[in-house]
Amino acid sequence: MKLSNKDKDNRNNQLSGIKEIARRANVSIATVDRVIHNRTGIAKKTKEKILDIIKELNYQPNIHARRLALAKQFRIATLIPQRSKETSYWEGPLKGIDTASAEISQYGVVLEKFFYDQDSISSFQQQSQLVLKSKPDGILLAPSFIEESVSFVQKCQKQNIPYVLMDSDLPVEGSLAYIGPQLNASGNLSAHLISYLIGKNDSILIVNISKELDGQHHLLKKEEGFRNYFRTHRWDNKILKININKTDPKSIEKGLSTVFKENQGIKVVFVTNSRVSNVAAFVKDLDRKVILVGYDFVNENIEYIEKGVIDFLICQKPLEQAYKGVMTLYQHLAASAPVEKVTFMPIDIITRENYKFYNY
Repeated sequence: MKLSNKDKDNRNNQLSGIKEIARRANVSIATVDRVIHNRTGIAKKTKEKILDIIKELNYQPNIHARRLALAKQFRIATLIPQRSKETSYWEGPLKGIDTASAEISQYGVVLEKFFYDQDSISSFQQQSQLVLKSKPDGILLAPSFIEESVSFVQKCQKQNIPYVLMDSDLPVEGSLAYIGPQLNASGNLSAHLISYLIGKNDSILIVNISKELDGQHHLLKKEEGFRNYFRTHRWDNKILKININKTDPKSIEKGLSTVFKENQGIKVVFVTNSRVSNVAAFVKDLDRKVILVGYDFVNENIEYIEKGVIDFLICQKPLEQAYKGVMTLYQHLAASAPVEKVTFMPIDIITRENYKFYNY
């Protein structure tokens, strides 16, 4: 088969890159090729040296050419929460998944999407079983329930299925990569921000909203980071907390009404997830100004940002998390390319003044 000029250029560029890596590592081109394609028989120190040079040069193997050589169809499964009535947060990751799918489907990659109810452990268990039954070559997982998620990824490991975690990490080794927020740092930043806005006699209210709070470890990690800031910096403001296990508006309003009646000194409310709009609906009718901080760039939250009810939103690019998660699996499966083990997303602070310019 005669190569086109474009194919010749791609081949020459690939060869030049491999030659430079081989020159710097003082090894043969064949050795570099074995490392790139994750083949055995290379000494650990040599492999590490080559991988460091690859990272330094930002060398990207020609995945398309590799796919053609393999002539193999890959199947990637994604398992994320479905959109709920209370929050549209998961629309962002779904857009990221669809964007990545559109890019790689032309190379024979089949992507199958699975969704679970983020307030139901049984829903997660059911969908995770369906994912394994589908026998994918790789999995992108957004875990919400720590115990059940750990059990699921351990099954993935037994079946030698590589998986990437997004949005929330798990306390178990074995993932191909984690792409998402540093949750403690996120909570820590929120506390630092709030520290400029309160007096010594002001109280702070932490609000966790979830039907399955015991399993929603990502909320608790944010809370831990938040509390650690005030503990480390020796602030003695009173920090209150309410866990709301019923997520409908009336239940949220009822819970907040009780805590506000019993604590007149509340100046700041910190909501640990994207359901901050439900709290905003209550706060807007108070007879005094309360500083409201929450998470995520979703339509229902932007409405209250515009009105000045929500003061700050902490955002960490959910669309990009999901897109990078799928592409990481593709690079690993199609080219055996080295991937970043951990990618922490930037922590963005959104206000009424800058929300129109934010691209999540």
